[in-house]
Amino acid sequence: MNQNLALIALVVRDYDEAIDFYVTKLGFVLVEDTYQPEQDKRWVVVKPPGDGSASLLLARASSPHQETFIGNQAGGRVFLFLQTDDFWRDHARMVEAGIRFTREAKEAPYGIVAVFEDLYGNLWDLVQFADGR
Repeated sequence: MNQNLALIALVVRDYDEAIDFYVTKLGFVLVEDTYQPEQDKRWVVVKPPGDGSASLLLARASSPHQETFIGNQAGGRVFLFLQTDDFWRDHARMVEAGIRFTREAKEAPYGIVAVFEDLYGNLWDLVQFADGR
């Protein structure tokens, strides 16, 4: 059996502001942006550069209930983990792009890690694993 996570839905307020953040500030690649007329919404997929398989589906909130989860998809915990092959390169680029880090870089037995917020307040780890995971 061969399985992997393909898409992770991330609830956003607006497609275009989310695309701008993930593509312009984080350096992700816009994989797809297709209008779906039958549901009056867009299928927007972004992914980090590289050969990883998981991508984000930027899913605009379509109800007041869904809007309550924007920026709090994991109840205040780190939600997503952005793995890098060069922590300090990416950290410097992100700081220059205005990304807000809520926990500064630290070395741990498993590697180097810092916590940052996306444009809505979801928490992410920027991490370079020591063991090359």
